[in-house]
Amino acid sequence: MSGTSADGITAALTEVSGTGEQVRIKLMGYKTIPYASEVKERVFNLFKPDICTVQDICEMNYVLGEAFAEAANHLMRDLGVSPEAVDLIGSHGQTIWHQPKAEPVSGYRAESTLQIGEPAVISEKTGILVVSDFRKADMAAGGEGAPLTPYMDYVLHRSPDENRVLQNIGGIANLTFLPAGAPLSDVIAFDTGPGNMIIDALVKKHTGASHDVDGGLASRGMVNKKLLSELLAHPYYGHSPPKTTGREVFGEEYSERVAKRALKLNLSLEDLIATVTSLTVETIINAYRMLPESVDAVYVSGGGAKNPMIVEGLRNGLGVPVLDYSMLGFPGEAKEAVLVALLANENVMGTPCNVVSATGAHRQVVLGYPTWI
Repeated sequence: MSGTSADGITAALTEVSGTGEQVRIKLMGYKTIPYASEVKERVFNLFKPDICTVQDICEMNYVLGEAFAEAANHLMRDLGVSPEAVDLIGSHGQTIWHQPKAEPVSGYRAESTLQIGEPAVISEKTGILVVSDFRKADMAAGGEGAPLTPYMDYVLHRSPDENRVLQNIGGIANLTFLPAGAPLSDVIAFDTGPGNMIIDALVKKHTGASHDVDGGLASRGMVNKKLLSELLAHPYYGHSPPKTTGREVFGEEYSERVAKRALKLNLSLEDLIATVTSLTVETIINAYRMLPESVDAVYVSGGGAKNPMIVEGLRNGLGVPVLDYSMLGFPGEAKEAVLVALLANENVMGTPCNVVSATGAHRQVVLGYPTWI
């Protein structure tokens, strides 16, 4: 799995038994492997339509297939597990474009999504069946192709007596609301907006660092209310779910516009990072106002869970316990890789696992496609 932050590959080895609401997962081990610097640079160039070419996409599809296979092989060696003992690999791939809303082309739907990391290469390099491309079937059925996480959140983490939100803060932040004792059809999930994406882009632009370590820059700055108010006026935040977003909206071009606006306002770097960190916090808090019931507890995962300025901001603003996702049984760093293992299991079991209340699809469908060479 490589998410919207696109900083590396997380592989997890799991034991999965059952399917649907009876599924059980045991995490045997996991490993995160950062992208090589050249690979990371090439991946980020794919997010820039002004310089990305078809050749770039074609090449990097195979390069990332090699990288994903290498990550899987490394993990198996580290854990002393032979490829023959592994039944299948789930690969989400690297999203390079996600377009849940689009104008029709000659009357044909143009909503689309693209993840790369060639599954045939992964299968060849590991000798294992690969299930991939989990977003496309939902999108074909009229959905947004995301979020995918609510299915795992529901089957593994629902509670009979606690209204839970599972809040992921990766490049993009997203929530899953699990009403106490409710069926899958009552689950609400959507992207709240940027998580670490804008923070990371601006920190990298000004310092060369990959992120704001421990929220240090933000902690030394003051939130600029004028800039924050302008950023909160973005139309995405007012849209009702189901909704998803990504780099296409809040990526490098958007971050550049924010940087230019901050320059006009004479903001220091610390004030700029404090302001965009507050944007992440405020948009998450505001999103909870769209939920039909009050929340009893929030469980946070993703890189943002390691930023004290974000976590404390949520605690102060929400007024409910904000806890680390690991309290539910899995390390937050492994969550999305475990999700992909679950989705692969459900594919071979023939179990539909898109949450239509979250994606907007008109029916449940089996997600992913198998590749074995």
